[in-house]
Amino acid sequence: MSNPLSILNRDEHLVAIDKPSGLIVHKSGLAPDRRTCMNILRDQLGQWVYPVHRLDRKTSGVLLFALDSETAGKLGELFRSHKIGKIYLTVVRGWVEEPGILDDPLKREQDGEMQPSTTHYKPLAKMELPYPVGPYQTARYSLLEVEPLSGRRHQIRRHMNHFSHPVVGDSEHGEACQNRLFQEKLGINGLMLHSAQIAFLHPWSFEQVQINSPAPMDFEKLFPLFDYFPPT
Repeated sequence: MSNPLSILNRDEHLVAIDKPSGLIVHKSGLAPDRRTCMNILRDQLGQWVYPVHRLDRKTSGVLLFALDSETAGKLGELFRSHKIGKIYLTVVRGWVEEPGILDDPLKREQDGEMQPSTTHYKPLAKMELPYPVGPYQTARYSLLEVEPLSGRRHQIRRHMNHFSHPVVGDSEHGEACQNRLFQEKLGINGLMLHSAQIAFLHPWSFEQVQINSPAPMDFEKLFPLFDYFPPT
């Protein structure tokens, strides 16, 4: 049996896990992995589980599953109607000085349709490292809190790249030189994107639910460099 997943919240209808970076949510044509969050959690709980949203393979943090098909339908509708709040932590290239909103439409891969997409961002801290990157003599980075209001594929990563502040560790939408600096100078190889919080109205009890995931080790290594102390 695979190592068990860390469970953040569970009741008779749903369960939230702390997804590690590197695992996919479930098997698909694009990702035929046999070891998935869905399979591991199913075996761990001894019952079927229903994924109701996705995180990218390299993204860590809060991931929600339903424990029955009716709850899956209700949670799926909450996601589709944007009634589930999602907060991410990310590290991006450059200094972001003010909070803002990104409203760039994003192209859907299947048919090229442009879909409305909105992401809120707020800077938490910034740092400067004494290493030259490209034409610059130092390397500047920002720690952001990001809230996607829509749920497009790679939305945060694509929006931050359009904003000229690509996510560090992103091999598809980021910058190789920034990723290499983090690997060589800081020993950090992963995608710096973490699902830190999900909040929603429980579909059966109608009580407010807030589920938090602690920052993973790569973020913890960076917090002192940012002079940032996460709230407890």
